[in-house]
Amino acid sequence: MVTEIGSTIVNETTINLGLKAIGAGIAIGLTGIGAGNAEMGIGAASVGAIAEDKNFFGTGIILTLLPETIVIFGFVVGLLILFL
Repeated sequence: MVTEIGSTIVNETTINLGLKAIGAGIAIGLTGIGAGNAEMGIGAASVGAIAEDKNFFGTGIILTLLPETIVIFGFVVGLLILFL
């Protein structure tokens, strides 16, 4: 179906592709913001714990990397939205 918006003729598939792109961007963007907020607190606590005792280095790195998996999931969901 072809729709006329103003002086531009827009195809229905073009509108669907644009909405998919917006949805994928929201999925990736919000997961990035959430992971950033989580890393803000974890990173500060991790640096403080490492400053007191060097044995917390491995635990601090692992806890800092955990929120990044959320961004990977958001990226996968964004790709699924775009290509399925």
